[in-house]
Amino acid sequence: VNIAFTILLAWFFYFLLCKYKINNPLILTTVFLFLPRFLVVRSVGAPESIFILFILMSIYFFDKQKYLLSGILGGLSVMTKTPGIILFGAYSIILLINYLKTKKFNINSLWLLLIPFSLFSVFLFYFFKYGDFFVYFHTGGVVPMPYPFSAFNFEKVWVGTAWLDDLIFYFTLYGLTVVYLYKTKFRTLFYFAILFFISILFIQHRDIARYSLPLWPIAVIAFNKFFTSKAFLIVFFTIVVPASLFYSWNFLIYNIMPIADWAPFL
Repeated sequence: VNIAFTILLAWFFYFLLCKYKINNPLILTTVFLFLPRFLVVRSVGAPESIFILFILMSIYFFDKQKYLLSGILGGLSVMTKTPGIILFGAYSIILLINYLKTKKFNINSLWLLLIPFSLFSVFLFYFFKYGDFFVYFHTGGVVPMPYPFSAFNFEKVWVGTAWLDDLIFYFTLYGLTVVYLYKTKFRTLFYFAILFFISILFIQHRDIARYSLPLWPIAVIAFNKFFTSKAFLIVFFTIVVPASLFYSWNFLIYNIMPIADWAPFL
């Protein structure tokens, strides 16, 4: 399922680049697919490819003012992973700004309420299934978000190490993405990116590289000229691609769930 959705994601990202009239969409799609952490999660049973596809499709249809499709796809994103609710926040900001400028309200934009309703429906399902509407927050597996840069606390259960200098590079990359998008025509991408970026600053987890993946295609769009430059492509094909493959093989062999009996999961 994940590989199939990754193929769809790659196609749609290429399509999006063409619609945005960004040069060298094939090269940029290749760069997008070879971020080391994304190379891992798009190759196993992880939801990131599905999640990112729904986010990008929802944003595309929102910009086209096709709010029903945007709401459905945004709802699917939040049913895939709860941070999809950030889409609703970004859309609300844009619609509010537009209303303040024009004093007009598009009744069709109410279809975007499908996004929070989808999250509500998931929790409602939990209530009927487990007897607890908020069981998602009571599993012990929800990553805390107590304060900015809380990932730099080695004593916490989801961190567990002080070797965290790579996180600074992710924060820098996606912070620059927000700054570069500020004065571009990609307003929806900007508002989604800034809200999502603020959220990852609070995540108390070692794996910021994975949690921030929805920002990666937006970063590729923001820095498209850099990622298609000759200097970058030389390094990309001689260093990044082979290093990413070695990293992925090493990671997939190491990061295996310690389950002795798989029968209950089959």
